[in-house]
Amino acid sequence: MNALEIKNLSKSFSDFRLDHLNLTLPSGCIMGLIGENGAGKSTTIKLILDCLHKDSGSITILGRDNQDDIRLTKEDVGVVMDEAGIPDCLSAKQVGKIMALTFRNWDADTYAALIQKFSIPMDKPFKDFSRGMRMKIGIAIAMSHKAKLLLLDEPTSGLDPVVRDEVVEMFSDFTRDENHSILISSHIVSDLEKLCDYVAFLHKGKLLLCEEKDLLLSEYGILHCTAQQLQELDPGAIKYQKVNAYGVEAMVLRNAVPASMVLSPISIEELFVFMVKEAR
Repeated sequence: MNALEIKNLSKSFSDFRLDHLNLTLPSGCIMGLIGENGAGKSTTIKLILDCLHKDSGSITILGRDNQDDIRLTKEDVGVVMDEAGIPDCLSAKQVGKIMALTFRNWDADTYAALIQKFSIPMDKPFKDFSRGMRMKIGIAIAMSHKAKLLLLDEPTSGLDPVVRDEVVEMFSDFTRDENHSILISSHIVSDLEKLCDYVAFLHKGKLLLCEEKDLLLSEYGILHCTAQQLQELDPGAIKYQKVNAYGVEAMVLRNAVPASMVLSPISIEELFVFMVKEAR
């Protein structure tokens, strides 16, 4: 069973349209949703959670339509949004007591352990939390009610590099269970490159690609050469090119370039930037 299936999902606003989005997240995997600000990442997650009503298309979570039996579905989904949505007057201790009444599978011991791990003060009001601390408590909640699917919108934003690395490792450990899956959006592409099995590129509400990360990295490379050398290649091998003072830098298909030409590895961030420029 797939953890998440999105088919032909569309949503229009006055100044933006999410246009016929198709995504499939297999169980036991992590998918990174990559895109510029305003690309549609948060809109997609809100549509999955039925916080926004879709114009068309279908969304299936863990084999159930996202609008059927909402209570049961949300028991199985852990969520971290850009804003935690916790009242300013509450402390971490009070949040734990409320969540114990909210989720049937709430694990107070897991929550307490994560609060301690993240060095979150138990009695400090939420209004006095830094952005990083707000994200930490959101992550602690999401991982403390035995969720099978995590939907994470910029969960590492505001965290220092050491804590960010710990959180990325926690997410990786979470999916060691083949019944656990994660959809995560982030502008920190280096985190996604370390973490994800699949990547999906969104640009202005359209899906540029959705593919296995390792397959993408093996399929494309960066070629540094002269303009003359580039002209000698099959045009179909060249996905994007730019000219600078030192020659030409091009994103190319590895299997369409002669073995004699040396290619540099491409990162997920570079691949995304190239594809956005090509889309423009």
